[in-house]
Amino acid sequence: MKFDILPSFLAADIGHLAEELRRAEASGADAIHLDIMDPHFVPNMSFGPSIVDFCRRTCPGFYRNVHLMMSRPDLYLEKFVKAGAQTVQIHVEADCDLHHELSRIRALGAKPAIVLNPETPVEILLPYLDEVDEALVMTVHPGYGGQKFIAECLPKVTWLRERRPDLDIMIDGGGNAETIPLAAKAGANMFVAGSYLFAQADMKAAVDDLRRGIAAAAK
Repeated sequence: MKFDILPSFLAADIGHLAEELRRAEASGADAIHLDIMDPHFVPNMSFGPSIVDFCRRTCPGFYRNVHLMMSRPDLYLEKFVKAGAQTVQIHVEADCDLHHELSRIRALGAKPAIVLNPETPVEILLPYLDEVDEALVMTVHPGYGGQKFIAECLPKVTWLRERRPDLDIMIDGGGNAETIPLAAKAGANMFVAGSYLFAQADMKAAVDDLRRGIAAAAK
């Protein structure tokens, strides 16, 4: 199984976004994770399609994983895929026809993924697992970076891995050198880390360290 590390662009220095993006790519990370927030679904706002396009133009070879924390992601799918989103993650809690929108993401040329908030039972994902390339288990409450990892979410990862051994399963929230190996042991194979990675003077060394911790925990 391939293990992917994704720095979250939400934690980048907003005054030096190009340099931060290039630093993330040079670290050996597998993709950039872009958190798109509306102020209705979460108590915060972040990026729009223009930032996704910025990432495509600045580092065209760096994969773009786009997480839509939006009540109505269906209204914006075309804009984000056109801007360069390569995977589009939408929440199971969103107010739209999820089966239809997951199919539409694939038809637009991107990979569809489903996301689960900490308070939502994991069983609700079962009807969608055959329609997605990824499932993301939030290990914080979405909206702000730098939150504490919620370890109680890890059994959801294990539940998903037992039912879909080949599915890419991601965790996002509170990821660092201590918590990411716990997620790998639970069955995750994709790991978002924002504040932890962007705070490192040597991001490449931090990514390498995470890979060693993941490999040891996943044995």
